[in-house]
Amino acid sequence: MPSTCRLTTRLAAGAAVAAFLAGIAPAVHAQWPVRVDKRLPQTADGKVDMNARPLRTADGKVDLSGFWMPTEIVRHLLRLDADLKPGELPLNARGEALLKERIDWNGKDHPGARCLPSGIPEKLSIPDGLKLVQTPEAMLFLFESRTIYRQVFTDGRPMPPEDVQPTWMGYSVGHWDGDTFVAETRYQNGLTWLDMRGLPAGEKLRVVERYTRPSVGRMQIEVTIDDSEYYTRPWKANLNWTLQPGWELIESICEENNKDWKHMVGK
Repeated sequence: MPSTCRLTTRLAAGAAVAAFLAGIAPAVHAQWPVRVDKRLPQTADGKVDMNARPLRTADGKVDLSGFWMPTEIVRHLLRLDADLKPGELPLNARGEALLKERIDWNGKDHPGARCLPSGIPEKLSIPDGLKLVQTPEAMLFLFESRTIYRQVFTDGRPMPPEDVQPTWMGYSVGHWDGDTFVAETRYQNGLTWLDMRGLPAGEKLRVVERYTRPSVGRMQIEVTIDDSEYYTRPWKANLNWTLQPGWELIESICEENNKDWKHMVGK
């Protein structure tokens, strides 16, 4: 994979993970000079006060805007169920068989090996970061990885009908529950994985995300996975993001000089 990611890590868990980490290079210089949002509260030494209360928009909503990175880098990218105890993941027999097959084959068929997009929620754990733009009509997720976007509409429109054309990241609508932003996603194409280990996701997958910003510098995301094709009941994962003041998006074209796919040989 191309080497436009920002961080270095030390992990290895099969061919797909190794390939992903091979594309993670030391931090590179951004195209833009650092410019911190002047609206953000500051400490006495002039730095952004990460513990201050979050800003609010003109209509009184908590402002979720900013450039965000996963707090624990690749913890939930490698295993979305990382916080569950052994035996708590409610895989059914079909899900267990598919997960075992992917592990046995070293994750060689992960979509990322061929520069195909991640779905939701895997995309939320990619350590390239994302820019969140909040408007009255939509929450816009601008992902640096794959240079791809996601729209969560908040203008009151309903979820599309079931015969809609499936997409990689599905169709998303959102609403506010007090100070928590709730996004629902359906109609993903069934080709994505929930994580790099290989947790499966089918075309009937329904994902609900609950975003809470307790402070300027932190975002908490409760993710509910509802997919009767591979799981016996809905289950949850809890993700955390950290604000990166002054960061901006860097173009990331996975198809450019991608040399990893030919090494995905499995067993």
